Amino acid sequence: MKTKTFAGIPKKYATLEKSKIVLIPVPYDYTGTWKKGSKKGPKAFLSASEHMELYDIETNSEVYKRGIYISYPPISNYSFSSKKMIEKVYDITKKYLFKKKFVTLIGGVHSISIGSIRAFGEKYPDMSILHMDAHTDLRPTYNGDPYNHACSMYEASKKYPIIQIGIRSMNILEKRYIQNDNIFYFHEIYQNDLWMKKAIQRLSKNVFISIDIDVFDPSIAPSTGTPEPGGFFWYEILKFLKMVFENKQIIGFDIVELLPNEKDFSTDFLSVKLYYKLLSYKYELIYSPL
Repeated sequence: MKTKTFAGIPKKYATLEKSKIVLIPVPYDYTGTWKKGSKKGPKAFLSASEHMELYDIETNSEVYKRGIYISYPPISNYSFSSKKMIEKVYDITKKYLFKKKFVTLIGGVHSISIGSIRAFGEKYPDMSILHMDAHTDLRPTYNGDPYNHACSMYEASKKYPIIQIGIRSMNILEKRYIQNDNIFYFHEIYQNDLWMKKAIQRLSKNVFISIDIDVFDPSIAPSTGTPEPGGFFWYEILKFLKMVFENKQIIGFDIVELLPNEKDFSTDFLSVKLYYKLLSYKYELIYSPL
């Protein structure tokens, strides 16, 4: 996988030296347990980016001019065990963090977050995690593997506040690991926006965001490994995320579990638009805490 620049932006905005933003592709899906293919997610994401308008209407901005550098080569799919992959993600994320870049990742399965969260936690020990997902991902192990995508938040939950949004599927054993005041089940929030302020108040100042594509309703984002009925629609999720960016210091984010479908590119494009929107919120909104 080699794309010259994100979204075809001019090379002068895509060098490491001049870019504020680093994008780390992680085409890894070895720990997938149902539909495999999210290893193709980063490639599909970058391909879709080439068809996106670079002007964001809502923020009246062209955030790509802040510079977006694609880390290369990507972390390959089967060259590493899941443990080795996570160590590699940690090393690369840490390298760019300490170059003072705004680090973002695109997966791949949700397991990649274990490595990136380790790196962010070293730089920001007071951080919290905004985890947007259909699933809690709090199993200590799954199929004997502590690095399975179903375990992506377990390690972090022992160290940091994790505010989980949009949850609508979990194993009963995971109930012992949830942070009860920090979980927002979708059936409880879908008809009432009052939860948004409550969720934001539970986040610390520094926030890492992890978004699994299956947090969206599968009617608008069908191309993911474990789609669940229900979930957010586009403007619902943007309304909340905009409030988060206005009220908290976002230190980085990942978007995971895009599993491309050769007959339907809508989820690929949604993922790219979401990524670009988050960057626009990061750099173009006025920080004004509640």
